[in-house]
Amino acid sequence: MEACAEGIRRALAATQLEAEVILVDDGSTDGTAEQAKLHLKGLANFRVIQIAHQGKGAALKAGVSTSSGEYVFLADADWSMPPEQIVRFLPPRLEGFDVAIASRELAASKRHGEPLYRHLLGRVFNRWVQASILSGIQDTQCGFKCLKGDVARHLFPQVQTQGWAFDVELLTLARNAGHAIVQQPIDWNYNADSRIRPWRDAPQMARDVLRIRKRLG
Repeated sequence: MEACAEGIRRALAATQLEAEVILVDDGSTDGTAEQAKLHLKGLANFRVIQIAHQGKGAALKAGVSTSSGEYVFLADADWSMPPEQIVRFLPPRLEGFDVAIASRELAASKRHGEPLYRHLLGRVFNRWVQASILSGIQDTQCGFKCLKGDVARHLFPQVQTQGWAFDVELLTLARNAGHAIVQQPIDWNYNADSRIRPWRDAPQMARDVLRIRKRLG
């Protein structure tokens, strides 16, 4: 949690914008909420939301539903992206978008420390996603995304997927609604403590993509 708190402070310092910080504790049992309150004590407009464990989608929906900002920025707790790169997703650096998504697959992107098997599994999943429903989107799963606030608060309640394929459904809804989606390169550092387990989660993600295609495709 200390690294998460440091990342939040660095991101806020980089933007120099007034912001609200919403941390969602998805039913953790390791004292995450208490640690967050300790490390981010004194931070303006900061709050912790605690929900029963339901998965990534439920956690993101809970956070976005209580947001009020002009923009909503989603970030992984481990800040595998340098926090200062948040400026790549916000005006004045970026204009003319409704949804801006971090991509680890663009020419200017950099990946550090990722095992080859993890990268290959990710590319196989992305090929499946592009062939099934989201052509042209090189990296749906990177956790760093920025949406206009009104767009986020309109789209998120429509998402039914609770697990790791949440991003696929969110972006499909955005594209179907005609929202402008922009892909931004980032530097990305692999974290071996990631909560996703490819061999366990990949089959369910593939099934979820099929369900999303059937409902929205």
